[in-house]
Amino acid sequence: MNLYSAMTASRGQTGAELDFRSDTVTRPCSGMRAAMAGAAVGDDVFGDDPTALKLEAEMARLLGKQAAVFLPSGSQANLCAALSHCGRGEEIIVGRGYRLYADEAKGASVLGGIGFEALPIDEGGALDPEAIEAAVQPDDPHQAISRLLALENTVSGRAIPLPRLQDCARAASRHGLSVHLDGARLFNAAAALGCSVGDLAAVADSVTVCLSKGLGAPMGSVLAGDARTMARARRNRKLLGGGMRQIGIVAAAGLYALAHNVDRLPDDHRKAERLAHMLAVLPQGTCGWKVSQATNMVFVTPPSGQHARLAAHLAERGILAGGSPSLRLVMHKDIDEAAVSTLGQALLDFAQTLA
Repeated sequence: MNLYSAMTASRGQTGAELDFRSDTVTRPCSGMRAAMAGAAVGDDVFGDDPTALKLEAEMARLLGKQAAVFLPSGSQANLCAALSHCGRGEEIIVGRGYRLYADEAKGASVLGGIGFEALPIDEGGALDPEAIEAAVQPDDPHQAISRLLALENTVSGRAIPLPRLQDCARAASRHGLSVHLDGARLFNAAAALGCSVGDLAAVADSVTVCLSKGLGAPMGSVLAGDARTMARARRNRKLLGGGMRQIGIVAAAGLYALAHNVDRLPDDHRKAERLAHMLAVLPQGTCGWKVSQATNMVFVTPPSGQHARLAAHLAERGILAGGSPSLRLVMHKDIDEAAVSTLGQALLDFAQTLA
């Protein structure tokens, strides 16, 4: 049994659960639920849900774009972007570990006939601008047509600095490529880098932001860009089955998240820093533990062969985590300081059994 299976199997078998698997596991607070219950609604497929329209306008404003489209998920938002920028037989240049390529079932290829040229990323999660330029295909009928550069921020919690994003975007622009930014946790990146989400979004022609990750809404992502591309995206949303009706109920949760859950994101980063500091006493090295931290995430790799034992140890304490061979421990609004202490102590107690 892997770690994820062990943690999931523990649900319902323990007392209170401390869920560190992702920042998608948050529950709506009472204020968010009240906003959802009182939301004005219409039929969004007909374009007359007032709360959805308000959310789209606010996200477009924050991201510095002409228009925005609300979608059920980040995967669908990225796929709509890919289909809006690229045609069949064209390709996307992307980081090898980026979600659009590695974690979204190659939807652009399966449903859009779009190829990928996946490039290595550096330790900070960034692409090399020179590698981007070298990857652009020549005007040759033997090759796919390079059409889009897909960037991401954050990458496994790592916030990519704005100057590097700008260098990558300029490399793409020199060859006539459009740029899409998967900014599922863009507000985390902005908090870590000390800039605005608009500054980060400015490097791209289109950008996605997830409302159900660090921002704590129960569902939804927003895709923003120029009006023409967003018109295509709205058509693609319908094609993919993402047209929804009275979505003001969930759009209201997104608006509440923007108003109440953005300024608290640095708290999640500080909780991750605190956990990493607690674990700094662990013996790190090729045969020992490995601990790293970025924004709201901590990655812990136990010594070789100890993964299953660690899974059982945490599950017995009602602690949910995910990832293999490294634990990914994600801080979010439903994790308080006491939970961080409990997790840190559980990991230190396990380390003592290996001494």
